[in-house]
Amino acid sequence: MAAAMATAMTIAMTNFPTHQASADDPKYAAARDLMVETQIQRRGVQEPAVLAAMRQVPRHLFVPEKLRSVAYSDRPLPIGREQTISQPYIVALMTELLQAEGHEKVLEIGTGSGYHAAVLSQVVGEVYTVEIVDELGRRAADLLRRLGYENVRVRVGDGFDGWPEQAPFDAIVLTAAPEEIPAPLVSQLRLGGRIILPLGGDQQELVVLTKDDQGLLRKRILPVRFVPMTGRAQEGASSS
Repeated sequence: MAAAMATAMTIAMTNFPTHQASADDPKYAAARDLMVETQIQRRGVQEPAVLAAMRQVPRHLFVPEKLRSVAYSDRPLPIGREQTISQPYIVALMTELLQAEGHEKVLEIGTGSGYHAAVLSQVVGEVYTVEIVDELGRRAADLLRRLGYENVRVRVGDGFDGWPEQAPFDAIVLTAAPEEIPAPLVSQLRLGGRIILPLGGDQQELVVLTKDDQGLLRKRILPVRFVPMTGRAQEGASSS
Protein backbone atom coordinates (compact mmCIF):
# COMPACT_ATOMS: atom_id res chain seq x y z
CA MET A 1 0.00 0.00 0.00
CA ALA A 2 1.32 3.43 -0.95
CA ALA A 3 2.27 5.67 1.94
CA ALA A 4 0.85 9.18 2.04
CA MET A 5 3.36 12.02 1.92
CA ALA A 6 2.46 15.29 3.62
CA THR A 7 3.67 18.39 1.82
CA ALA A 8 5.86 19.13 4.82
CA MET A 9 8.15 16.22 3.90
CA THR A 10 11.67 17.51 3.31
CA ILE A 11 14.53 16.28 1.16
CA ALA A 12 17.96 17.57 0.21
CA MET A 13 17.55 20.16 -2.55
CA THR A 14 21.08 20.11 -3.93
CA ASN A 15 19.97 20.39 -7.55
CA PHE A 16 16.90 22.54 -6.99
CA PRO A 17 17.83 25.38 -4.58
CA THR A 18 15.18 28.09 -4.43
CA HIS A 19 17.23 30.65 -2.54
CA GLN A 20 19.27 31.52 -5.64
CA ALA A 21 16.33 32.34 -7.91
CA SER A 22 13.22 34.23 -6.95
CA ALA A 23 9.75 33.62 -8.32
CA ASP A 24 9.43 37.43 -8.48
CA ASP A 25 12.65 38.03 -10.44
CA PRO A 26 11.69 40.50 -13.24
CA LYS A 27 13.79 38.55 -15.74
CA TYR A 28 11.77 35.39 -15.17
CA ALA A 29 8.45 37.25 -15.04
CA ALA A 30 9.18 38.72 -18.47
CA ALA A 31 10.11 35.27 -19.75
CA ARG A 32 6.79 33.88 -18.49
CA ASP A 33 4.84 36.66 -20.21
CA LEU A 34 6.63 35.95 -23.47
CA MET A 35 6.06 32.21 -23.04
CA VAL A 36 2.32 32.72 -22.59
CA GLU A 37 2.04 35.08 -25.55
CA THR A 38 4.13 33.18 -28.08
CA GLN A 39 3.80 29.53 -27.06
CA ILE A 40 0.36 29.28 -25.52
CA GLN A 41 -2.08 31.98 -26.65
CA ARG A 42 -0.94 31.78 -30.26
CA ARG A 43 -1.73 28.06 -30.25
CA GLY A 44 -5.27 28.68 -29.10
CA VAL A 45 -5.34 28.39 -25.30
CA GLN A 46 -7.55 31.27 -24.18
CA GLU A 47 -8.99 30.42 -20.73
CA PRO A 48 -8.10 33.47 -18.56
CA ALA A 49 -7.49 31.45 -15.36
CA VAL A 50 -5.12 29.10 -17.19
CA LEU A 51 -3.18 31.95 -18.78
CA ALA A 52 -2.92 33.68 -15.40
CA ALA A 53 -1.60 30.51 -13.78
CA MET A 54 1.01 30.05 -16.50
CA ARG A 55 2.15 33.64 -15.93
CA GLN A 56 2.32 33.19 -12.16
CA VAL A 57 3.92 29.78 -11.54
CA PRO A 58 7.74 30.04 -11.57
CA ARG A 59 8.70 27.19 -13.91
CA HIS A 60 12.40 27.97 -13.44
CA LEU A 61 12.17 26.79 -9.82
CA PHE A 62 10.88 23.39 -10.92
CA VAL A 63 13.83 22.52 -13.18
CA PRO A 64 17.45 21.76 -12.27
CA GLU A 65 19.48 24.91 -11.66
CA LYS A 66 21.67 24.30 -14.71
CA LEU A 67 18.55 24.45 -16.93
CA ARG A 68 17.04 27.66 -15.57
CA SER A 69 18.23 29.69 -18.54
CA VAL A 70 15.97 27.57 -20.78
CA ALA A 71 13.13 27.03 -18.28
CA TYR A 72 10.64 28.96 -20.43
CA SER A 73 11.63 27.42 -23.75
CA ASP A 74 9.10 25.62 -25.92
CA ARG A 75 10.05 22.07 -24.96
CA PRO A 76 10.06 19.50 -22.17
CA LEU A 77 13.13 19.39 -19.94
CA PRO A 78 14.76 16.55 -17.98
CA ILE A 79 14.31 16.57 -14.20
CA GLY A 80 16.17 13.36 -13.36
CA ARG A 81 15.28 9.69 -13.00
CA GLU A 82 14.40 9.57 -16.73
CA GLN A 83 11.48 11.93 -16.16
CA THR A 84 10.68 15.32 -17.69
CA ILE A 85 8.80 18.53 -17.01
CA SER A 86 6.28 18.90 -19.84
CA GLN A 87 6.35 21.51 -22.58
CA PRO A 88 4.55 24.65 -21.28
CA TYR A 89 1.94 24.55 -24.06
CA ILE A 90 0.97 20.98 -23.19
CA VAL A 91 0.60 21.88 -19.50
CA ALA A 92 -1.64 24.81 -20.42
CA LEU A 93 -3.68 22.79 -22.93
CA MET A 94 -4.30 19.91 -20.54
CA THR A 95 -5.30 22.35 -17.82
CA GLU A 96 -7.70 24.18 -20.13
CA LEU A 97 -9.25 20.87 -21.22
CA LEU A 98 -10.42 20.36 -17.63
CA GLN A 99 -12.91 23.20 -18.16
CA ALA A 100 -12.49 24.03 -14.49
CA GLU A 101 -14.69 26.51 -12.65
CA GLY A 102 -12.39 26.92 -9.65
CA HIS A 103 -13.90 24.58 -7.05
CA GLU A 104 -12.92 21.18 -8.42
CA LYS A 105 -11.14 18.36 -6.64
CA VAL A 106 -8.52 17.05 -9.07
CA LEU A 107 -6.27 13.99 -9.01
CA GLU A 108 -2.96 14.20 -10.88
CA ILE A 109 -1.04 11.03 -11.72
CA GLY A 110 2.66 11.73 -12.20
CA THR A 111 3.78 14.60 -9.96
CA GLY A 112 7.26 14.78 -11.49
CA SER A 113 8.74 18.16 -10.62
CA GLY A 114 5.45 19.43 -9.16
CA TYR A 115 5.07 22.11 -11.84
CA HIS A 116 1.79 20.92 -13.33
CA ALA A 117 0.34 20.46 -9.85
CA ALA A 118 1.27 24.07 -9.07
CA VAL A 119 -0.47 25.27 -12.23
CA LEU A 120 -3.55 23.19 -11.45
CA SER A 121 -3.65 24.59 -7.93
CA GLN A 122 -4.28 28.05 -9.35
CA VAL A 123 -7.38 27.05 -11.32
CA VAL A 124 -9.08 24.36 -9.18
CA GLY A 125 -9.97 23.96 -5.53
CA GLU A 126 -7.85 20.98 -4.44
CA VAL A 127 -5.07 18.97 -6.06
CA TYR A 128 -4.09 15.44 -5.02
CA THR A 129 -1.01 14.27 -6.87
CA VAL A 130 0.71 10.85 -6.91
CA GLU A 131 4.32 10.17 -7.92
CA ILE A 132 5.76 6.67 -8.24
CA VAL A 133 9.42 7.75 -7.97
CA ASP A 134 10.13 8.31 -4.28
CA GLU A 135 12.91 10.86 -4.82
CA LEU A 136 10.83 13.01 -7.17
CA GLY A 137 7.72 12.83 -5.00
CA ARG A 138 9.54 13.93 -1.86
CA ARG A 139 11.36 16.71 -3.68
CA ALA A 140 8.17 18.00 -5.30
CA ALA A 141 6.30 17.90 -1.97
CA ASP A 142 9.00 19.95 -0.29
CA LEU A 143 9.21 22.49 -3.10
CA LEU A 144 5.45 22.93 -3.34
CA ARG A 145 5.26 23.46 0.41
CA ARG A 146 8.06 26.02 0.43
CA LEU A 147 6.50 27.92 -2.45
CA GLY A 148 3.17 28.12 -0.62
CA TYR A 149 0.90 25.85 -2.68
CA GLU A 150 -1.24 24.89 0.28
CA ASN A 151 -4.07 23.25 -1.69
CA VAL A 152 -1.77 20.53 -3.10
CA ARG A 153 -1.24 17.19 -1.38
CA VAL A 154 1.45 14.77 -2.56
CA ARG A 155 1.58 11.01 -2.21
CA VAL A 156 4.38 8.65 -3.18
CA GLY A 157 2.93 5.48 -4.69
CA ASP A 158 1.71 3.80 -7.86
CA GLY A 159 -0.66 6.16 -9.66
CA PHE A 160 -2.45 3.20 -11.25
CA ASP A 161 -4.26 2.83 -7.92
CA GLY A 162 -5.23 6.49 -7.72
CA TRP A 163 -6.08 7.88 -4.29
CA PRO A 164 -9.22 5.93 -3.34
CA GLU A 165 -9.84 7.41 0.09
CA GLN A 166 -10.15 10.89 -1.48
CA ALA A 167 -12.49 9.79 -4.29
CA PRO A 168 -14.61 10.78 -6.06
CA PHE A 169 -12.67 13.33 -8.10
CA ASP A 170 -14.13 15.91 -10.43
CA ALA A 171 -11.24 15.39 -12.84
CA ILE A 172 -8.09 13.31 -13.24
CA VAL A 173 -4.96 14.33 -15.16
CA LEU A 174 -2.22 11.90 -16.18
CA THR A 175 1.23 13.16 -17.09
CA ALA A 176 2.58 9.77 -18.15
CA ALA A 177 1.12 7.53 -20.85
CA PRO A 178 -0.52 4.19 -20.12
CA GLU A 179 -1.34 1.87 -23.02
CA GLU A 180 -4.72 1.19 -21.49
CA ILE A 181 -6.90 3.30 -19.22
CA PRO A 182 -6.36 2.25 -15.56
CA ALA A 183 -9.68 0.92 -14.28
CA PRO A 184 -9.18 2.20 -10.68
CA LEU A 185 -8.98 5.76 -11.98
CA VAL A 186 -12.26 5.42 -13.86
CA SER A 187 -13.94 4.13 -10.70
CA GLN A 188 -12.62 7.15 -8.74
CA LEU A 189 -14.05 9.69 -11.21
CA ARG A 190 -17.48 11.13 -10.53
CA LEU A 191 -20.21 10.99 -13.17
CA GLY A 192 -19.73 13.89 -15.53
CA GLY A 193 -16.04 14.13 -14.65
CA ARG A 194 -13.14 14.17 -17.07
CA ILE A 195 -9.87 12.31 -17.45
CA ILE A 196 -7.17 14.09 -19.49
CA LEU A 197 -4.35 11.76 -20.50
CA PRO A 198 -1.83 10.73 -23.11
CA LEU A 199 -2.80 7.24 -24.23
CA GLY A 200 -0.78 4.67 -26.15
CA GLY A 201 2.63 3.10 -26.54
CA ASP A 202 4.88 4.02 -29.45
CA GLN A 203 2.03 6.11 -30.89
CA GLN A 204 0.31 8.31 -28.33
CA GLU A 205 -2.66 10.65 -28.44
CA LEU A 206 -3.83 13.21 -25.92
CA VAL A 207 -7.45 12.32 -25.20
CA VAL A 208 -10.31 13.60 -23.06
CA LEU A 209 -12.54 10.97 -21.48
CA THR A 210 -15.90 12.06 -20.05
CA LYS A 211 -17.69 9.66 -17.71
CA ASP A 212 -21.42 9.18 -18.06
CA ASP A 213 -23.80 6.42 -16.98
CA GLN A 214 -23.01 4.51 -20.17
CA GLY A 215 -19.24 4.54 -19.70
CA LEU A 216 -16.57 6.82 -21.16
CA LEU A 217 -16.92 9.20 -24.08
CA ARG A 218 -13.58 9.71 -25.84
CA LYS A 219 -12.39 12.82 -27.66
CA ARG A 220 -9.02 12.80 -29.42
CA ILE A 221 -7.08 16.04 -29.18
CA LEU A 222 -3.63 15.70 -30.81
CA PRO A 223 -0.62 13.38 -31.10
CA VAL A 224 1.80 13.67 -28.16
CA ARG A 225 4.89 12.04 -26.73
CA PHE A 226 5.02 11.42 -22.96
CA VAL A 227 7.13 9.13 -20.82
CA PRO A 228 5.36 5.79 -20.32
CA MET A 229 3.36 5.17 -17.18
CA THR A 230 5.28 2.66 -15.06
CA GLY A 231 4.34 0.32 -12.23
CA ARG A 232 1.16 -1.72 -12.56
CA ALA A 233 0.20 0.03 -15.80
CA GLN A 234 3.40 -1.18 -17.48
CA GLU A 235 3.10 -4.67 -16.03
CA GLY A 236 -0.39 -4.99 -17.47
CA ALA A 237 0.78 -3.83 -20.90
CA SER A 238 3.69 -6.31 -20.96
CA SER A 239 1.48 -9.24 -20.03
CA SER A 240 -1.25 -8.52 -22.57
